[in-house]
Amino acid sequence: MMKSTLPDPSPEALAHSQRLVEHIFAEMKAHGGKISFAQYMDLALYTPGLGYYSSGTQKFGKHGDFVTAPELSPLFSQCLARQCQEILQNLNGGDILEIGAGSGQMAADILIELKNLNSFPDHYYILEVSADLKKRQQEKLQKLCPEFFDRIIWLDRLPPSGFSGIILGNEVLDAMPVRQFRIINDAIYEIDVIEKNGKLKQVFSKTENPEFLELYHSQSWPDKYNSEINLNLKPWILSLAEILKSGVILLVDYGFPRHEYYHPDRSMGTLMCHYRHYAHSDPFLYPGLQDISTHVDFTAIAEAASEAELDVLGFTHQAAFLLGTGLMELAEQKQNDSEKEKAAQNHAIHILTSPAEMGELFKVIALGKNMDNEEALLGFSLLDRRHGL
Repeated sequence: MMKSTLPDPSPEALAHSQRLVEHIFAEMKAHGGKISFAQYMDLALYTPGLGYYSSGTQKFGKHGDFVTAPELSPLFSQCLARQCQEILQNLNGGDILEIGAGSGQMAADILIELKNLNSFPDHYYILEVSADLKKRQQEKLQKLCPEFFDRIIWLDRLPPSGFSGIILGNEVLDAMPVRQFRIINDAIYEIDVIEKNGKLKQVFSKTENPEFLELYHSQSWPDKYNSEINLNLKPWILSLAEILKSGVILLVDYGFPRHEYYHPDRSMGTLMCHYRHYAHSDPFLYPGLQDISTHVDFTAIAEAASEAELDVLGFTHQAAFLLGTGLMELAEQKQNDSEKEKAAQNHAIHILTSPAEMGELFKVIALGKNMDNEEALLGFSLLDRRHGL
């Protein structure tokens, strides 16, 4: 989408963005004049007080920049709650840890549904790095869940080892900083970021990084092929595995198995920016005012899980997961809704499950430790594509 089609930020917003740009320029100067794209993405999203996820602007819902599944309908979180119920029963109890809880809506809906199912967790932990989002979450959950607000505990870092239960991550990995690369004359070049004439610009550096080279030699890409690689993914999965004594890591995000992610025809990568519900591909346009995200390489998750001695318990698309956890039964329970509410619910179900919307682009993967693997988890009972990873 071209810049001219985007809404214009206010003068105050532009001034905020410029303060972040000056901070990024200072970081470049401190690092010899250039930084990796991953460093730039981290600064643009997470610089305290200035980054997209660290400032006070609204991100989620119709008044923000994008709508996530929990904001679209409580049915999404109710289905997740049913999957959590099955896991908690298998474990004879446990805790839930949600990583990056967004507006807090998913946590509220999961807790309310688990209460209805008589399968409440011992604690509901939320790991949130954004002070602004943490404050918004606390306000929302105090309002929506006052009777069990005392069971919700916010964390600044992962809990110590010995955690038993469920670790949830909905649209967490897509916002993890990535390194970018381009194929030039049969060689792989990393894309770094520099300042030129007061603007953020790309620069290409031939790389000998073994992880870049391993990926490059495993593929067949045309010249000028662009994409990205998440070098933070493996250590992140390992850190979760280290604290998990028994239970399931359940991750929901948009992405592909590697053979689709790095298909030769996907020559411009998957990076995308969102600003006031407009999508475009320029990460340098409004630093601090727009989201920057990439799709997820789910094969990389499975490989990291194997190295961390986790079992891949299931992999499927969102539509199959939601249907397997009782989406239609939950929808039918709302018999007293008005015609307007029923129409809104049907519209939400369409977006959540349609192949043309979120249904097949979004995937769900479950990683387990010390779990009984004989029977498929509910969410993967209709379709399990682990063989495609």
